[in-house]
Amino acid sequence: MSVTIGVDIGGTKIAGGVVSATGEILARARRDTPAQDPDQIAHDVAALVGELQVGRDDVRAVGVACAGFVDRIGSTVLFAPNLAWRDEPLKRRLEALVDLPVIIENDANAAAWGEFRFGAATEADDMVLITVGTGIGGGVVIDSRLLRGAYGIGGELGHMRVVPDGIRCGCGNRGCWEVYASGNALLREARELVASGALHGAAIAESCGGDLDDLQGHHVTTVAQAGDPAAVELLADLGRWVGEGAASVAAILDPELIVIGGGVVAAGDLLLEPTRAAYGRQLTGRGHRPVAEIVPASLGNDAGMIGAAALAAESVGS
Repeated sequence: MSVTIGVDIGGTKIAGGVVSATGEILARARRDTPAQDPDQIAHDVAALVGELQVGRDDVRAVGVACAGFVDRIGSTVLFAPNLAWRDEPLKRRLEALVDLPVIIENDANAAAWGEFRFGAATEADDMVLITVGTGIGGGVVIDSRLLRGAYGIGGELGHMRVVPDGIRCGCGNRGCWEVYASGNALLREARELVASGALHGAAIAESCGGDLDDLQGHHVTTVAQAGDPAAVELLADLGRWVGEGAASVAAILDPELIVIGGGVVAAGDLLLEPTRAAYGRQLTGRGHRPVAEIVPASLGNDAGMIGAAALAAESVGS
């Protein structure tokens, strides 16, 4: 049986794997991302693909998940906030280097497809993936089809405006959802609490040795799991923002399932229970409509790689 290679290009690493028709990762490889050198990124991806092909003659295509805007036909990366891609013809460049069919997809879209095909959403026809990491990513499947939009930029849920004239987002606008409902938002609030000197934040301060520059999201999660009230409260506040935004998404898309992924989901029910509660409170027509279930993603950091590989397999009829 033939296989495909999935590649996930992020701001710091390029991860790749040989993926079977059932979503199993058969081999892995990775490289650091030369983020400011588009030509080197392409060559490093080609080298990674070559490494994964050693000893195999059954690889039929390559799927590439990119942290950026990808055009509707999966050919060009229009823009990437953390990589030096501007109107980058990545499909053409890679196909010349790897001598295999290549498809390009937005990383959150690819992750959503991975969860839809092989992860937490295999029983759903309509689902939304919300990835709560450094920012918020989104992927949408409607009637078992990936939503890309007219120009390929559909599903950028993190840049839905939730607070008029709110905090400035990295995209340049103010009040985007991801400014309030992301790993960065959690860290901002945790650092502000510790910097205030309040005794309430003492356990969080201790978790990073008192150095705010070293404070990371996993510190807050670990302290919360140990029962610290301040850390629990911070995760509950984050969950409320996630849930309220998800209710707005549901008002537009009416999914049967909402999958929460990204690094912050490691907090489990400390995040998900407040998310579900806020979602239920803000849902339009609550009490008179079905309520989408909210569940954690199951593929973890491999979702984008697996989804990209599955999309590549489908593109060549594997």
